[in-house]
Amino acid sequence: ITAEEIFATVASELTSYKQLPQMWYQIHTKYRDEARPKSGLLRVREFTMKDAYSFDLDDAGLDRAFDLQHQAYVAIFERMDLDVVPVQASSGNMGGTDSVEFMVRAEAGEDDVVVCPSCDYAANIEKATSALPAVEDGPGLDAPERFPTPGIRTIAALEEHAPADHQIKTMVYVVDGELTLALVRGDHQLNEQKLADATQANAVRPASADEARDALGALPGSLGAVGVDHLRILADPALKGRRDLATGANEDDWHYRGVDMDRDIQVSEWVDLREVTAGEPCPHCGAPLHVVASIEAGHIFKLGRKYAETFGAQVLDADGKQQPLVMGSYGIGVDRAIATVIETHHDERGIIWPTSVAPYEVVVTIVQSKDEESVARATELYDTLRAAGVDALLDDRDARPGVKFADAELIGIPYRVAVGPKALAEGNVELTPRASGETELVAVGDVADRVVDLVTSTR
Repeated sequence: ITAEEIFATVASELTSYKQLPQMWYQIHTKYRDEARPKSGLLRVREFTMKDAYSFDLDDAGLDRAFDLQHQAYVAIFERMDLDVVPVQASSGNMGGTDSVEFMVRAEAGEDDVVVCPSCDYAANIEKATSALPAVEDGPGLDAPERFPTPGIRTIAALEEHAPADHQIKTMVYVVDGELTLALVRGDHQLNEQKLADATQANAVRPASADEARDALGALPGSLGAVGVDHLRILADPALKGRRDLATGANEDDWHYRGVDMDRDIQVSEWVDLREVTAGEPCPHCGAPLHVVASIEAGHIFKLGRKYAETFGAQVLDADGKQQPLVMGSYGIGVDRAIATVIETHHDERGIIWPTSVAPYEVVVTIVQSKDEESVARATELYDTLRAAGVDALLDDRDARPGVKFADAELIGIPYRVAVGPKALAEGNVELTPRASGETELVAVGDVADRVVDLVTSTR
C-alpha cells in the first residue's frame, strides 16, 4: 500500500552526494486488502494517503530528516486540534531501525498504546516493555519430574499444581514455514507482532493442532520444550534464569515440575515476546502503566538502506565511491485524519469541526426565508465574508429554523450567524460557536469583523 519500491527506483536517477539531501512527497489513492472494513473511514479498502520519502548519504542525514518530519507532524496535528502522543512502534514489514506512531486517544481506536502518567514513556502495545518485579523460585529439583495431569489443558487448570507465574506457556508457531516454539511465563500473553519483529519474518501463524502433535507428540495443553533439540526455541526474558517451573511433558495428560530454564531447555534466542498489561511498572520511572485505546494518525519510519540496496539507488560519495542511499518514509492517512477528527470532536448533535479543517468556516442562516429584510442582510453578510476570505455557506432553504439549526450542528460548521426579523428589529443578529453552543447578539454592522477575527484566530 506504500510506495517505497517506486520511490527507490526513481531515486536511482540520483548520481552524486551533491544532490542530497532530497525530500519527496505525494498524495495518492491507495488500496488495502481488508477482510472487513470497519470504523467508518478508519479502516477501509480504498483511501487517500500522504507519503513523504527522504534520501540521504548517511545515518546522520536520516536522523536529521526524521527529526524534521517528526516536528512537522506534531505541528500538523496540533493545527488539526488532535492531541497526539508520539509512541515507539513496530516497523513491521517496512523494516528499518526505528519508527514512531502518532496516536490519538479515542474509544474507537483499534490500537492499544502503553503510556506512563508520570514520565514521557509511551509505546504501541506491539513495542512496549515494562520493569517486571523478580519472582522468587523454590530450590527446584535435580531433574524435571513427570506427573499426571488428566484433563488439564490450560494454565489456569494447572494452577492447582503450580502458580501461573511458575509455569511455562509453550506455543507452536510457523515462522516463514519453520516450526518454532515461543515460550512466555504462564501468566503472560504472547504478542504476535513482537514474534514477527524478533524473527524478521514475512509470515507468522499459530501451528495447527496436528502440526504441533506431529512435531512434539502431544496436543496443545500438554506441550513443552524440555529436551526439544530439533526446533527453534524463542523465550521471553521473563523466564531467564528461572527454575522450579511447570510445563507440558509432550505427552497428553502429563506435565513436568522442577524445570530449570538453563539446565533443561535449549533456548535458541532470548527475545521480548510478552504483551505488557496495565499496572505493570514503567521501564523508565517505575510508575504503573496505563493501556489506552488509540487511533494511529501518522507513522514515520527510518528505512535505512533496505530499499536502496534492493533497487540499486546509489550515489558517489566525496571519495568517488558508490554508496546506497539512506531512506526514510513518512505517512499520514488523509481520510483517516478526517475520521480521527470526527471521533474526537463531536457531541450528541453531530460533528464539531476545528476551523482549520472545517468544510465551511461559517454558515449564515436565514431564519425566515420569506422575510425580505432577513434575506437582504444575510446575503450582504455572506458576500462580505466571502470577500474577506472566509469560507462561508448561505442557508437560504425554505425550511423551518429548527431544521436549519440542526443541520448546521450535524455538519459541524464552527460558527453560525442566524439572521432573523426578531433580532434585526433591534439591529442585531445571533452568533453561535458550534463548540460552545452559546448564542450572543451582535450588532449587524459589527458581525462581519467579529466573524473574520474568530475564524482567522482559530485556523
